[in-house]
Parts: sequence; C-alpha cells; structure tokens
Amino acid sequence: MHIFELTALLLVIAAVLGFLNVRYLKLPTTIGIMLISLAFSLVLVVAGRFFPAISESAEQIVGQIDFGKTVLNVMLSYLLFAGALHVDLSDLAKQKFIIGVMATVGVVMSTFLIGTIFYFLLPVFGFEIGFLPCLLFGSLISPTDPVAVLGILKKAGVSRSLETKITGESLFNDGVGVVVFLALLGLVTGDAELSAGHITELFFRDAIGGIIFGAMIGFIAYFMLKKIDNYQVEVLVTLALVTGGYVLAHKLHVSGPLAMVVAGLMIGNRGRRLAMSDTTRRHLDMFWELIDEVLNALLFALIGIELIVIADGVTGKTLLLGLLAIGIVLASRFCAVSVPVLALKPFRHFSPGAIKMLTWGGLRGGISVALALAIPKEAGRDVFLVLTYVIVIFSISVQGLTVGKLYQRLAGKEAEVTAENE
Repeated sequence: MHIFELTALLLVIAAVLGFLNVRYLKLPTTIGIMLISLAFSLVLVVAGRFFPAISESAEQIVGQIDFGKTVLNVMLSYLLFAGALHVDLSDLAKQKFIIGVMATVGVVMSTFLIGTIFYFLLPVFGFEIGFLPCLLFGSLISPTDPVAVLGILKKAGVSRSLETKITGESLFNDGVGVVVFLALLGLVTGDAELSAGHITELFFRDAIGGIIFGAMIGFIAYFMLKKIDNYQVEVLVTLALVTGGYVLAHKLHVSGPLAMVVAGLMIGNRGRRLAMSDTTRRHLDMFWELIDEVLNALLFALIGIELIVIADGVTGKTLLLGLLAIGIVLASRFCAVSVPVLALKPFRHFSPGAIKMLTWGGLRGGISVALALAIPKEAGRDVFLVLTYVIVIFSISVQGLTVGKLYQRLAGKEAEVTAENE
C-alpha cells in the first residue's frame, strides 16, 4: 500500500475506535482506543487460526507499517514538543534535582537491575541470551514514556508538584534512556567498543548536544515569533521548528527527543510570555492540543494493532515470562525511585506516598515497543519484544486506569495524618 493509503487507513481506524470508546466504554481516550484495537487484533489472530487468509491479509497490511520509524522518526517529535509546551518552567526548576537524578541515575540503576535479573532468569525458561542483550532490554524498558504519561496524567487529578515530577522525569529520562540504549546497541552489534571514553562521548554528543541544539533552535523560533504578530505564521513557525529541528538533530547525531523538549519548554514559557499576543496563544494552544490528541489516538491504536505482527512470538513461556517481567520492572522502578527520594529527603519535603506514586505513575508506552523492534534478531528480539509488549499493555491499561485512584487514596491518608497531628 502507498504511504498515503496507510495513513488514511490508520486515521479511519483511530477515528472509529475513538468513536466506539466515547460512545460505549467512556474510558480515557488513549486507553480506550488501545484496548479496543487490542481486542480487535486478538479477534483477527484467533480467526486466523481457522481462516489463515484473514491472518495473512492482516499481517501483510500491518507489516507495511514500520512501527519503530513511525513512532521514533515521525510522531515522537510532535508529541514531546506538545507536551513540553504546557510544562511550567518555574515548577520544573523547583523539582530539578529529583528530576535530574531520576532521569540519569535512576535510569542507569534500573537498566542494570532489570538486565541482571533477566540474565539469570531467562535460562530457567530455556532462553540462552547474553548479558549485554539483557542490559539492552533493561535500557529500553527503564525510562518512563512521556507520551503515555502526559496523555494519562492530565485526567488523573494528581497534585501539580507530583505531576511536574512525573512529567518532567518522563520528558528527560526518555532522551537519556535512548542514549543508553544506543550505546548498548553498538556494543551488541559490535559497532562500538566497550570503554568509558566512548560512552561518555556518546552521552555528551547526544544528550548534552541535544539540549544545546534544542535551546538554539528554540531561541531562533522565539526571535521570529517576537518580531511578528500573525497567529497563522506563528503557528507555522512552531510547526517548522519541530519538523525541521527533529530532522536536523538526526543529521547532526544529537538527541532529537531532548532537543524537542528544550525547544518546547522555551516556546511554552518565554515565548508564550514575551513573544505572543493573546490571540496567538489561544490558537497555538488549540493547534498543538489537537496535534497531541490526534497523534496519541493514532499511536495507541498502533500499539493495539501491533499484536497482529508479534502474535507468532507469544507462547505459554513468553507470556508467563511477561507476567513475571511486570513485577520485576515495577520492583526495579521502585528501587530506582527510592534511592533519589530517600537521598534528597533530608533537604526537601516529599509527601508520604511519593515513592509509591512515582513508581506506579511511571508508565511505559510505544517508545519502548519501538526500541524493542530495533534489537537484532540474534540478540533475542522475539523474546524481548513480547515481554515489552506485555509490560506496555499492563502499564497503560492497569496503571493508567488506577493511578488517579491511588493518588486520591494516598492524599486521603496524608490528610488524615495531618489532621491527627494538629
């Protein structure tokens, strides 16, 4: 199928699924769309067992959609910019230490915890996979997905400070996680050497380079916005900033995700305050909110549809391993969150349920699936892809639907404790 035909098909699927969710399920849009598409894919997979032609046709169509490239090279830039556009920089600055530590030390710690556990666990299920590929899996599943987090936290009703911690961490640890993943991928494929110098160079070039590049293109766009007062052209400038900036970041081998986050923060704060009229702010917000909603619908529909492609790798062993992986990833997340929170507790206040909320609110999404697809086949891609898929489905559906309720319960307990101490 032609790229336009595939895009048209995806839009129709997402629109129909969105309608069914709003009309009948009434769940948060992203979760509802994913669950319906997952159920639809499951029906096709089961039907394919009895009527192979159905399964073959579905696999052929879905197989033409390169999930990894679609998410990482197309959707991610717009979704990250749209998310960062509405993050208050002053709130982010207040949480900079906890966000910085969780986005760096937390990601690395979780990567090694998960990688080590699976290195010893996989042989029990009959999978002989090396330590480096296991670390590679740890690096792609450790960072929380900003797309999943931003889409769900908006409707969860959590406090502003907690939302800033979770959102800020997810925006930045995604870039750090991709850098760690690329470094390990180079080692697995033999394209890079195992040395502190190489890893440091990669981190500074990708992560630091991405932040600097994002600030540069953000400033250029800010300068252009400040010189004119025409909301149509100003919206076009931000669209060009994201599209052209992400492509250029890729050409310069710096982190596109981090560049988009920094550029979004600059336009959403300094640009919004000093370079836009009220009319421009209103139209800019409406435009990027619409882009965010549409792309989120497409992405979560894609996650559900992807089951058709990976269904052959789902066996009793991989499914059981996936269920165990959910607990392992949550436990590793709990450890990676506890260390920075406990270390900073003497210097700042944290609510009693902060560790639980940061653990349960750390959702995984389409980015993890996209990275899992980049693992070489000989490095255990089929196994790790199923594990990633199971974790992502659980994270979005179960954690996403209950994170608001968990917060309300913890907030209620905190209020009771405060009342008793007064």
